Amino acid sequence: MSNTIIDTNFNFPNQQNVYKGKVREVYNINDDELVMIATDRLSAFDVVMPKGIPYKGQILNQIATKMMAATEDLVPNWLTATPDPNVAVGHLCEPFKVEMVIRGYMSGHAAREYKAGKRMLCGVPMPEGMKENDKFPEPIITPATKAEQGDHDEDISREDILKRGIVSEADYVVLEDYTRKLFQRGSEIAASRGLILVDTKYEFGKTKGGQIVLIDEIHTPDSSRYFYADGYQERQDKGEAQKQLSKEFVRQWLIENNFQGLEGQTVPFMSDAYIETVSERYIELYENITGETFEKADVSNIQKRIEENVLAYLK
Repeated sequence: MSNTIIDTNFNFPNQQNVYKGKVREVYNINDDELVMIATDRLSAFDVVMPKGIPYKGQILNQIATKMMAATEDLVPNWLTATPDPNVAVGHLCEPFKVEMVIRGYMSGHAAREYKAGKRMLCGVPMPEGMKENDKFPEPIITPATKAEQGDHDEDISREDILKRGIVSEADYVVLEDYTRKLFQRGSEIAASRGLILVDTKYEFGKTKGGQIVLIDEIHTPDSSRYFYADGYQERQDKGEAQKQLSKEFVRQWLIENNFQGLEGQTVPFMSDAYIETVSERYIELYENITGETFEKADVSNIQKRIEENVLAYLK
């Protein structure tokens, strides 16, 4: 097994604090910029798995970086530099406490709700007569509240977001507009690679100057679901499962092994051989999504490599 980065405890110059999310660790430098480290932790059903996935952090960081560059003409983002394969540096922002989830197809959580008989998701109607993985007449925005660590994100409607004052109406209009524009561009990029961008989530924040910008990751296999376009319609017509590029394959494996993050359930044992297959799938995702060959970074001492690269950048 390759070395993985599961946890970091750096002490950078002018470091104010550090926030540890499910898979990323964010270092606040001088209350001005953020150093975001993508670890190799794997989260599913809002639970962090006990073992890291080789190269996963590098893959997510590099896809997000490429996608931000490919969308910055549409939507401003927080990113200023990538001093290391696992590291992104950008403006300190105040994050909005909602994730903007947008769905072009009825898959994953939406399909599970639909199967349970629900025809409204986050206050948005879902048409009758749909089957799993069918395309919605037009993409729907189904926001989720940003959960504190250890809690589950929760579906929320536009009305509730405004009523509870989580986001002002003026800002929310911008978030919706940006979400639709990013999804449109992401869908075009995916189509050019023979993929379908099924659904995704975006996170936004405000800079000190009050500008709304895209933050965190974008169009990665952790935040998005992709199908292969080739054979999509044929599989739908036959009622077959779609061939996907996302971490849904991990969720399905967990479900098959009686784990959905529910109380009393324990994470099934992940053998080194299984971890290796997950790593290979992530590399496949990277190459399909970006159209480029993945180049593995030196992982002989990831902590040292990251620390040296970040320190050199901060100087």
